Amino acid sequence: MNMDLELLAADWLAQDPDPVTRAELAGLLDDPEALRDRFGAKLEFGTAGLRGELGAGPNRMNRVTVMRAAAGLAAVLGPGKLVVVGFDARHNSDVFARDTAAVLTGAGLRVAVMGDRYPTPVLAFAVRYLRADAGVMVTASHNPPRDNGYKVYWGDGAQIVPPLDTEISQAIDAVGRVDELPLGDGWRTLGQAAILEPYLEAVTSLALGDARELRVAYTPLHGVGGSTLAAAFIAAGFKSPMIVGAQHRPDPDFPTVAFPNPEEPGAMDLALELASAPAVRADIVIANDPDADRCAVGARLPDGRFRMLTGDEVGGLLGEHVLRTTSGQDRLVATTIVSSSLLGRIADAYGVPYRETLTGFKWIMKAGPGLIYGYEEALGYSVGSDTGLPVHDKDGISAALTIGAIAAQAKRDGRTLLDLLDDQARKYGLHATSQLSFRVEDVSLITKAMHRLRTTPPAELGGRKVESAEDLSSGAGGLPPTDGLRYRLAGGARVVVRPSGTEPKLKCYLEVVLPVTGDVATTRAQATQDLSALKLDIAEALGL
Repeated sequence: MNMDLELLAADWLAQDPDPVTRAELAGLLDDPEALRDRFGAKLEFGTAGLRGELGAGPNRMNRVTVMRAAAGLAAVLGPGKLVVVGFDARHNSDVFARDTAAVLTGAGLRVAVMGDRYPTPVLAFAVRYLRADAGVMVTASHNPPRDNGYKVYWGDGAQIVPPLDTEISQAIDAVGRVDELPLGDGWRTLGQAAILEPYLEAVTSLALGDARELRVAYTPLHGVGGSTLAAAFIAAGFKSPMIVGAQHRPDPDFPTVAFPNPEEPGAMDLALELASAPAVRADIVIANDPDADRCAVGARLPDGRFRMLTGDEVGGLLGEHVLRTTSGQDRLVATTIVSSSLLGRIADAYGVPYRETLTGFKWIMKAGPGLIYGYEEALGYSVGSDTGLPVHDKDGISAALTIGAIAAQAKRDGRTLLDLLDDQARKYGLHATSQLSFRVEDVSLITKAMHRLRTTPPAELGGRKVESAEDLSSGAGGLPPTDGLRYRLAGGARVVVRPSGTEPKLKCYLEVVLPVTGDVATTRAQATQDLSALKLDIAEALGL
């Protein structure tokens, strides 16, 4: 086995164009465990593309892995097709983008490379705007600093879905040595006027009303969203948001946060500190993740502190705004099976069809024709207008701009986003959601926990009877099969348990629905207790 690993490592060294990873690997040749970690497995290409830790070997993100992925994509597309390539500010993102362009052009494809580090939604917009056949975005989104990734979009501007991922994966497996691939250099470089300005025109054409008085504190979390978001706000007539200085410039090491994800504890601390400063006194606080496809929102409480809204709360506010400001008979809104059921209640009130999909925006974008709004609870939103969706993927820039417009109108009326949430609770019932996540070092623990739930299903959770249990791996509810379990409980509550598709996590999504018959605050307090009871019981059932 060691001899096989040594041969694999030697072959890798012979073709690797990167002196950094060659030196790394040369220093590990006498370390069987390190070689087994890098060569005993490989990063698998799927609907999320590739994502993993930087380093040498097929189980890492590196120039060889990226060039093989580009060659596989080229084989599936064929010569003459147009591919747009974008990249963020992570370590080696620009290098991986150039390698992709070189392999694609060498294979006879036409390539347009973004001329700067732009957010992922700008790349997704560019695919459709330029009528490209595919797009590649080099990013690991909100993963830790040591990671990078490779997202693939198809000609509809959405991320790929099966069976296309399998076809590309098989083509990647058939690629030989990368030092024998023909490389080209005739790609086009897209400047600001070619793509950023059309994107800004598209998102500022959304239904934003005319209220513009709003104080916004903002952080891009060391990512690439800062300049694009500021440009969008200014183009729409808002004042530029006040940006957290320590997190303004792109920095692939993300020095001020443990995880560059606005959902993680501590990630919003500096933004909340800025928003609460006496000289700032922001009305709302907004954050993007590092590639700016997600958007987090916080609202000022009467005492001057801030409350971060859940993804479902923002999703409900944006959903009702879109339905209120659009018209037409063919409108459709969609969310995922792990998001709140509130959007369905709102859609019913507006007489608009509503769909649930599997987790991930690649599935939301396949919900059906006429889609004008889609969201997932993990802070992802795609906001549309009567003419449709500007971006066929989650877009943290247009979501931030739209929630800013909603907050500005509320401020003009002497109200806040929190007041609007209370209005929805009174009208549709309080839909309170929460999550329970287990991050593990050993992914087999996730498999064991799911097996335990399947073989010993709970009869009751949080004091509520389990009225139905669906194993999503069998394609329950007409959805494509996925590894997950969904429990519907008495009183409209539900629990969904599924492994994360991008991280070593097991996630539990909880919802309770309570009618508001008196004070909303009292109902919220009861919902908090009910969610806590659900958390305790599902954790015990999982054995984690």
